[in-house]
Amino acid sequence: MSRPRLPVTPLVVSDGLRRLRWLLASVVVACAAIPGLAAPAQAAPAASPALERALDRLVAAGVPGAIALQRDGERQWHTTAGVADLKTQEPIRARDRFRIGSITKAYVSTVALQLVAEKRLALDDSVDRWLPGLVPNGAAISLRQLMNHTSGLPEYIDLPFYLQLLRDRSKTWPPLKLVRRAVARPPLFAPGTGWSYSNTNYILLGLIVAAADGAPAALQMASPALEVYRRIVVPLRLWRTSFPLVDPDIHGPHARGYVIDPPAEWALPAILDTTRLNPSWAWTAGAIVSTVDDVADFHRALFTGRLLRPDQQRELQTTVTAGPGFEYGLGVFKLQTPCGTAWGHDGGTPSHVSTSLMSPDGARQMVMMASRDANTWTEQISVEFSNALLTAFCGETSPAAARSLAAALATALPSLQPLR
Repeated sequence: MSRPRLPVTPLVVSDGLRRLRWLLASVVVACAAIPGLAAPAQAAPAASPALERALDRLVAAGVPGAIALQRDGERQWHTTAGVADLKTQEPIRARDRFRIGSITKAYVSTVALQLVAEKRLALDDSVDRWLPGLVPNGAAISLRQLMNHTSGLPEYIDLPFYLQLLRDRSKTWPPLKLVRRAVARPPLFAPGTGWSYSNTNYILLGLIVAAADGAPAALQMASPALEVYRRIVVPLRLWRTSFPLVDPDIHGPHARGYVIDPPAEWALPAILDTTRLNPSWAWTAGAIVSTVDDVADFHRALFTGRLLRPDQQRELQTTVTAGPGFEYGLGVFKLQTPCGTAWGHDGGTPSHVSTSLMSPDGARQMVMMASRDANTWTEQISVEFSNALLTAFCGETSPAAARSLAAALATALPSLQPLR
């Protein structure tokens, strides 16, 4: 049986190729201007003693390593605990790279919103407008509904998929295969009538960005990544950020990630190093590799209006209710914490879990990473992660507040919803 072909937009292929070549050239030229893509060395600022204690407790609970960045105005601190590699016991470093998972969605959303500002996309465009016939009821699902998870489309990631991913970590997952896996199941609800986080939405958004670029099949996966480099990475000088397509390695200094003590029925080793993993399974829903500094710089630029025009900024931060104290915008969330509102996102992969939060005025910010897959977290790890998160964003907190946030995050944040 022949493989179904993705319908393309009316742009001719030669026009799409010229555009993609220009995108690639703009990235290469800009990057070549900075030898080695190396940021200047910086003196390590003083760490927060309260956060040091919180991260030490997180590591003692069973996380191999953790990194946190705190910003208060122009002051910034890095705090680390644990190791980057369980075999070598090399200490984890503040600027180690890691897989940021679903924080990627904000980068892809930013690209889409910039295309909206350029009138190459519209938030009210239907999925069928760009990908005719690919998903059931695609004429009734808008780009906005993909981006704020009100499409009703089911998730392609479930426990069987996750276990297959862990057992064959070199496999390439084409985006269309991920979509077909999801839409083989019935929709969760009619478009616009509910909220359910689904990575399928952002795989479709990536395909739509590629279609708007007129990308031929051979460049379909590359197109959104090139847009992220051209529109975000290069202008913001995020030289430790990459958007791999199928390369399983994390290049440069990085924290290794692990699945530890999985359930016996998963038939996996007690400690499985999941660092080397083909990122195509996550693509525009979660493939980016970065550092806490680069994520913080990106979110600060995004939430202070440096990347989007005012109309698109308002769309980005127009939210729908997703749970108690939790609202979702277009690739970003709004979370109520004990010290006030926070904007940001979380990310979870089989190797790393991360969260980025920022106060509405941009004065207070934190980014934190833990190097153990949340599907094997214990209750104690969840509580200590929440405690460290609150300590980084709000200052020292109470055990009751940490437990309350852990319970709320387990419901609200997609990376902390274990697959069972």
